[in-house]
Amino acid sequence: MNTILHLGVGNFHRAHQAWYTHAANASTATLGADATGQGERRDAEAPWRIIGVSLRSAGVRDALEPDRFAYTLAIGDADGETLHRIDVIEDVLVVAEDPEAVVAAIADESVSVITLTVTEKGYELAADHRLALDSARVKADIEALRTGRAPVTTIGLLAAGLARRAGHAEPVTVLSCDNLPGNGQKLGDAVRMIAGAAGLVAAPFSAPAVAFPSSMVDRITPATDAALRDRVASSNHPSASPVATEAFTEWVIEDRFAGARPAWESAGAVFADDVEPFEQRKLRMLNGAHSYLAYAGTLAGHAFVHEAIADPELRAGARAVMDEAAVTLPPIVRADSEAYADALLERFANPGLAHRLRQIAMDGSLKLPIRLLDTREARAAAGQDSPACDAALAAWRAFLVAEFEAGRTVDDPAADRLRRGIDRGDDVFSLLERSA
Repeated sequence: MNTILHLGVGNFHRAHQAWYTHAANASTATLGADATGQGERRDAEAPWRIIGVSLRSAGVRDALEPDRFAYTLAIGDADGETLHRIDVIEDVLVVAEDPEAVVAAIADESVSVITLTVTEKGYELAADHRLALDSARVKADIEALRTGRAPVTTIGLLAAGLARRAGHAEPVTVLSCDNLPGNGQKLGDAVRMIAGAAGLVAAPFSAPAVAFPSSMVDRITPATDAALRDRVASSNHPSASPVATEAFTEWVIEDRFAGARPAWESAGAVFADDVEPFEQRKLRMLNGAHSYLAYAGTLAGHAFVHEAIADPELRAGARAVMDEAAVTLPPIVRADSEAYADALLERFANPGLAHRLRQIAMDGSLKLPIRLLDTREARAAAGQDSPACDAALAAWRAFLVAEFEAGRTVDDPAADRLRRGIDRGDDVFSLLERSA
């Protein structure tokens, strides 16, 4: 069996990387059919299976287990919805229950690809985008690595497992699929930093033992709601833990693997020498506009993206964020930025996706520097102002004020600091504490 280990087995992973792997398996099976057309798979074309890892709770594992980890992916657009049975996950491990089992899985020589969707905060980065060595969680993991105990952060788990692979396992590729520019470089640097701080031997953390390519992922995936569960329950598809997503999907991957990998290109993934232009386009145009809609839309009384984009004022504001971002992009993607923006507006208006604005609004202190400040700074360097980005940043601050005044919990790792800053009257830039 060819094995992928995936850290962060949530809805997005099941709509994106797991879907690509499922589709690649099907395509490879077709390509591997013998001359009689009977569809017999050659040994060399063995299917890829995924061992998932839940970082916090056993909820996903417990929901998927009754259906032997198969689940239903509901793919919808304005023309309707189709249900797909996805059967590519073999098992789900839970860090909170047994971190040692996760370290052992990372070290398992049958694992040749490790993928991650752990969100920005899962990388434990400081404001300078390097590993926050002074954070309590990272310090605790450094001590665990020094004393031979299993760590609990994503970065610590990778360091422990990769160290254990040394000398007995084939090379492994660790592929970030999170919304961070240069995500592969940042991930590799963080793993090497925690390993160095813990005194681990350096060899397992560099080529040829391991590669950390970057990737850009794009597929809008809302949280599962009761309506989706009801629709799937009335079908004969697995109903315990369905996922909804859009028909559009994109995955651009840096073509730098240490060993074997699935034929994801057969499912539409693109392998490229340089992912950065595609990362910038997605982060600054799609994610920047999404963040604007999340904060301004919630303040305007909307609950979902498709409701917010139907508001003429908010639609104009989202398009203005995209237009400001477009001129900052590398030429290879700038040329089609207008068509890309048009397509984004159409995707946002998809009535089949119940994509909650509050889901997008999470972790603003980590997201906005990448999604809006990068655009603003690039424009400032070119002598341009950025009224749309400024409006989006102001909407975030107003959102925080409204949430704190209403006594609601702000879902952000910096929530306590943000509350103190709001109480002091800090402006947006002080709240974000962006370092150069």
